[in-house]
Amino acid sequence: MATLSDLIAQRIRALGPMSIAEFMHEALQHPRFGYYATRDPVGPEGDFITAPEASQAFGELIGLWCADTWERIGRPDPVRLVELGPGRGTLLRDALSAIARIKDFRRALRLHLVETGARLRQVQRERLGENDPTWHRDLGDVPAGPLILIANEFLDALPIVQLERGETYWHERAVDLASDDAHLIFARAAAPSALAALVPSGLAEAAPGSIFEACPAALTIAAHLGRRLNTAPGVAIFIDYGHTESACGDTLQAVRRHRYCGILDQPGNADLTAHVDFARFAEAARAAGATTHGPVTQRDFLMRLGIEARAQQLLRAAPAQRDAIAAGIRRLLDPQEMGTLFKVLAIGSPGLPVPDGFAEHLS
Repeated sequence: MATLSDLIAQRIRALGPMSIAEFMHEALQHPRFGYYATRDPVGPEGDFITAPEASQAFGELIGLWCADTWERIGRPDPVRLVELGPGRGTLLRDALSAIARIKDFRRALRLHLVETGARLRQVQRERLGENDPTWHRDLGDVPAGPLILIANEFLDALPIVQLERGETYWHERAVDLASDDAHLIFARAAAPSALAALVPSGLAEAAPGSIFEACPAALTIAAHLGRRLNTAPGVAIFIDYGHTESACGDTLQAVRRHRYCGILDQPGNADLTAHVDFARFAEAARAAGATTHGPVTQRDFLMRLGIEARAQQLLRAAPAQRDAIAAGIRRLLDPQEMGTLFKVLAIGSPGLPVPDGFAEHLS
């Protein structure tokens, strides 16, 4: 029986080395063998844990943040509440639970989910179907109008390109076949790459052997939002792991069953991600006319939203679950876990107030 590795090898034999971006797209989105097309990857029985799965407080605070943002953008009715890559729907389920008490906002919002995986769409339908969501394959398909957008651990899974610095020029790294004509390997193209234009000027003369990662898909999303937020009020929030300043480094990784594994070993059977370059992402949004706030650490953001008070409420309501509740909050805030590696960036329409969670002082 053919595997995705077999199909990729056949393509390389026919067309030559495959870009890392193409490889990631096939491994994650192939309609038959792709990672997101074949499984529900989130949770203890899956391959990784996300913040909404760690504690319900995360989604609840995001829901209240959305309600507060709606007030700050002028209480538009209707307003589109959009999530990119909703996973198992946990974040929105908890967010909508908190929003339910804010009647005017709940009546105004229209739910839109951007999801490509058929398996995950089914899970989302089971969890969120009563909220009458509309699904889209692409952000560009979401109808125009005021919006509040959430994207948690979405950007890190978008396909990247890798450029390696030679003695004089930048060369694209690709996926090729080993000498046995069977196993996949990384290889550096001999010719200089036109993609070198993606390398920031401050890194253009990096030392030979340096690797720079760029995510054209993320830059396209930032530019689209920048243009859209110039025509209708709104704010988008991105929560992900990554760096605040552009830098060289190889951050591409594969995870299966909560452990790191070989990136090329079993394409389609492991999650592939890379760290987000928040500086380039924010720059692309500003170039298209939006304003940006942050990034701030996830710890600072959640502390400013009041996670400690919410944790105490949860502990009083369910004292028998004290250890589990405390462990979930610790996972979100601890600098050794998600607290500082994860960053939060907001993109908004020009002239709007600073969104909650991004002011310098703790509320």
